[in-house]
Amino acid sequence: MSAMYTPLPDNEIKRVLVVTAHPDDCDFGAGGTIAQWVAQGIEVSYCICTNGDQGGEESGLTMEEMPAVRQREQRDAGKALGVTDITFLNYRDGWLAPTIELRRDIVKVIRQKKPDRMLIQSPERNWDRIGASHPDHLAAGEAAIQAVYPDARNPFAFTDLKAEGFEPWRVKEVWVMAHNTPDHFVDITESFPKKMAALHAHVSQTAHNEKLEEMVGEWGRMNGEACGLPAGHLAERFRIVNTN
Repeated sequence: MSAMYTPLPDNEIKRVLVVTAHPDDCDFGAGGTIAQWVAQGIEVSYCICTNGDQGGEESGLTMEEMPAVRQREQRDAGKALGVTDITFLNYRDGWLAPTIELRRDIVKVIRQKKPDRMLIQSPERNWDRIGASHPDHLAAGEAAIQAVYPDARNPFAFTDLKAEGFEPWRVKEVWVMAHNTPDHFVDITESFPKKMAALHAHVSQTAHNEKLEEMVGEWGRMNGEACGLPAGHLAERFRIVNTN
């Protein structure tokens, strides 16, 4: 069994980069945690891999309309948490794969933003949470961890980026959402209203769900119970990876 890694203190983290497959993934998976990082003065940036055009079938929008709508919704959701720096890679929704091209695009963002910490989706399927293991999530997670190690830090990886001025960068640690063996939790009881404000901003994805807050709150309470928090407290859980 591998030893548990204790995450770096937040006061040692200046910048965080969040890499997800779709608009709204970061808000469902870690909105409360992100809100707390921003409140502490940490600079948080998003990198969204796909255009999200296969989501929101209940919205009445066409696939052609969906990408622009989802980008606008993600910007609004980001503002609810205090995040304004968002990069959209615009890969096709539902077709994402951990290709060398996707790795290069994520490496470029890493070298631009220079994060101390990254938050990514799990590249491992969680059979207890199949909804969290959408194929695009797995692909985004796999490409992101490969971009962290070995690519972003390696001066011989993607030398064209280095020639453009994007110098190698070493990410200190990675937090993984929806992992089947989480080893760290964040109490989001106080930041839960901000998480919900972000989720409600994704109108095309959430407006049809009248029990959204009840559903997300129950997830948080289950996490809180699993982590031994007092009754009624909410949590988000992660697997922490030491990348050194």
